[in-house]
Amino acid sequence: MGFVLDTRLGTFEDVAAKVPAHRPLLEAIRALVARHAPGAVESASAREGSVWWGMGGNKMKDGFAWAMPHKAHVNFGFMQGAHLPDPQGRLDGTGKSLRHVKLRTPAEVEDPALAALLDAAVAERRAAAEGAPGHDTKG
Repeated sequence: MGFVLDTRLGTFEDVAAKVPAHRPLLEAIRALVARHAPGAVESASAREGSVWWGMGGNKMKDGFAWAMPHKAHVNFGFMQGAHLPDPQGRLDGTGKSLRHVKLRTPAEVEDPALAALLDAAVAERRAAAEGAPGHDTKG
């Protein structure tokens, strides 16, 4: 896939194996991230049942996106989602930083609004890594 794999807590396969019905959706999300963030670090937690991508291995400091399966959907989220442009109004959530989109089918991953959110999230974390003003580097 072109990711740097951090397998200390688990793997993408660990997460996908727990929810076989969501495997195609998780794979579609993973492919989207691979296209828009080649070379990103992919980490997963078998215990949490989530996979995330970032500029390094620290989930909240370096991460830009995550996928977490639930019973009827998969949340595709963004660590700094509250600070991303969302002209289509796709993001849900009320926390300080985290926002997500609920996805139910692999076809939904092809929505250009998701690619735009992902591109903005990657750019935001790159800017934070470079120490640009106004970008949280603490997570």
